[in-house]
Amino acid sequence: MLPIEIAKKICDTFIAVIGVPVNLVAIVILSRGKCGLSTCTTRYLVAMAAADLLVVITEIILRWISWYYFPGSLLDITPVCSVINLLSRVTTDCSVWFTVTFTFDRFVAICWQKLKTKYCTGRTAAVVLATSCILLCSKNIPHYFTIEPWEIIDNVPWYCSFIPAYFTEPGWVGFDLFDTVVTPLLPFAVILLLNALTVRYILVSSRVRKGLRGENKAGNGSDPEMESRRKSVILLFTISGSFILLWLINVIDVFYYSITGINPSDYSDSLYQFTEVGFILRNLSCCTNTFIYGVTQSKFREQLKSAVKYPVTSIVQLINKQNN
Repeated sequence: MLPIEIAKKICDTFIAVIGVPVNLVAIVILSRGKCGLSTCTTRYLVAMAAADLLVVITEIILRWISWYYFPGSLLDITPVCSVINLLSRVTTDCSVWFTVTFTFDRFVAICWQKLKTKYCTGRTAAVVLATSCILLCSKNIPHYFTIEPWEIIDNVPWYCSFIPAYFTEPGWVGFDLFDTVVTPLLPFAVILLLNALTVRYILVSSRVRKGLRGENKAGNGSDPEMESRRKSVILLFTISGSFILLWLINVIDVFYYSITGINPSDYSDSLYQFTEVGFILRNLSCCTNTFIYGVTQSKFREQLKSAVKYPVTSIVQLINKQNN
């Protein structure tokens, strides 16, 4: 096993151990609605945490952890691993596009005040998330038919490999190009664009408001609206910025093999290691949002502290009652 493969095994194991509890904690705390966030923001964040949790389960645990520690298990039978491959692609797409929908929602809330009252609602968030999920599930259905057995032992199909036609027939080649554009190229470009427009709007509006408030020279005084907007911007930029950084190498790799036409299975050792680093960072993105909430949202930290203290407090109270 190459050093990069050992590193990936260690990182995937870490993500499997950490990813499930941190995303469950995020879902529970955010769902209570006591973090000082709007209903629509809460729904997007809960959906993102749920999608990340499913990515950890399907991509990391069912696919890679089973391969590392339980090779040749029932999960490696072709029909089973075909389903796992399909679920992994669906959950990854949902995780990515839920981040896009959240970014667009915050873009509207910050930069498009006239549309904010109509678009930034809990109902709209639910419709957007449900529609995105349905479309992404439909888009990935063909992936189930791109898999064939790697080998057949005692009439049982084992493992998964792509059908040769996937790389040669125009229909499959076109589908692969469409799939690559939908995730991750288009989301990456949209998030970069929305963040750039948001930064531009903030800079322009900040100058205008300071001018109206006569603060160009004085440099003092508070602006409640700008302070409220600042918290929303911090949450937006930390989440989208984390996504961009952790997906960057994977996107560069996709650009490379799309432009050169080189099959990733034919990569040199250095390109293979580069690709594996991209996958490690991409998988790590499923665990970062909860830590971002803890750093940027004071009320989330309070709820987290309460959740941690609750079992300890309950045990102490139970012991005191028994002693009395």
